Amino acid sequence: MYPIFVKVHELNFLIVGGGNVGLEKLSFLLKSSPNANVEVISLEFMEELEALAAQHPTVHLTKKAYSTSDLANRHLVIGCTDNLDVNLQINKEAKERYLLVNIADTPDQCDYYLGGIVTKGNVKIAISTNGKSPTMAKRIRQFLEEVLPNDIHELVGNLNLYRKTLKNDFQEKVEIMNNLTSGLIDKKE
Repeated sequence: MYPIFVKVHELNFLIVGGGNVGLEKLSFLLKSSPNANVEVISLEFMEELEALAAQHPTVHLTKKAYSTSDLANRHLVIGCTDNLDVNLQINKEAKERYLLVNIADTPDQCDYYLGGIVTKGNVKIAISTNGKSPTMAKRIRQFLEEVLPNDIHELVGNLNLYRKTLKNDFQEKVEIMNNLTSGLIDKKE
C-alpha cells in the first residue's frame, strides 16, 4: 500500500449505498474534505445520511437502483450496499473503466482503503491497517488527536513562512529546516 492524499474536492466520488456504511463513508470523506463532490445512490437513505447531505451543497442524493451508467464521469467509487452481488458488480464494472473502487468490508475487492485521518488544520496524518482492523485505525486516530496540540497548524504555517524566506540552494534549505524542526522529535532522557 502506498498512502497518498487526494484532492477530493477536485474529483467526482460515487457512493452506492444509503445505510450505515454509506453514512460512515460519506462522513469520513466530508470530515477530510467538506467540499467533496459526492453522489450517493440508493433505493433508501438513512435520515442521518440525508441530514448530513443537506449540510453540504456538493453532495447529491439520488434515489434509485445502481446501474452501470452511474460510473460515468467518476474518479473514485465506493460500493456499500447490503447486497454482495451488487457490490461485486460495482467492483467489476468500475475496474473495466479503470476507476479506483472500494467495496466496504471486502478488503480483497478494494483498490484503496479509507483509513483513519487525524486533522489539525493543515496537518493531516493518515492511519491504515490495510483493511485488517478499522477499529485499530480508529483507536490510533483518537490517540493522536488527543496528544497532538490543537495549534500545531500554526507551527506549520510559521515554518512555511520561514521556509519561503530562505534563499539558499535546495540542500541547504533542507538542512536548515531539518535542524529547526529536529527538536520536535528529539527524545529527552
